[in-house]
Amino acid sequence: MTLETLFPNGIAHYLLGGVILGAGVSLLFILTGRVGGMSTVFTAAWSYVSGARYFLQQRFVDSRGWRVAYAVGVILGGAAYLVYSGGPAFQTGVPMLSLAIGGFLVGFGARLANGCTSGHGICGLASLQWPSLLAVATFLVTAIVTANVVAALGGRP
Repeated sequence: MTLETLFPNGIAHYLLGGVILGAGVSLLFILTGRVGGMSTVFTAAWSYVSGARYFLQQRFVDSRGWRVAYAVGVILGGAAYLVYSGGPAFQTGVPMLSLAIGGFLVGFGARLANGCTSGHGICGLASLQWPSLLAVATFLVTAIVTANVVAALGGRP
């Protein structure tokens, strides 16, 4: 398998996206000392609308203002890309139900791991945290196994 087979549209936009993402979370940490993990952003946002004790923990309530602003910035960045590029970067043939189930499972896994790929994979690994290394290894192994099982069952990996 060649690089062109894996990435038929090239890798430049992936590299650029990685640099921008890395610079963004680095600036957030350098300027504020805060970690920009998205699962905690999601949880803190729920503290606005949910009465559940879990979402009303002090650490979520106290940080929800900047976290929601951070999420809005991520969304606006994506919207700016769409406007600049003239449309979506990709389309998927995956059914909406499968996407919804996958999103639920990813969210559940992020809560179970006490963080997501952005928190553990970008911020945690950059700060040399062993729990983040274990979480990222678990994320990768699970993704590889899942893709192979789906492909073996006749689906698209």
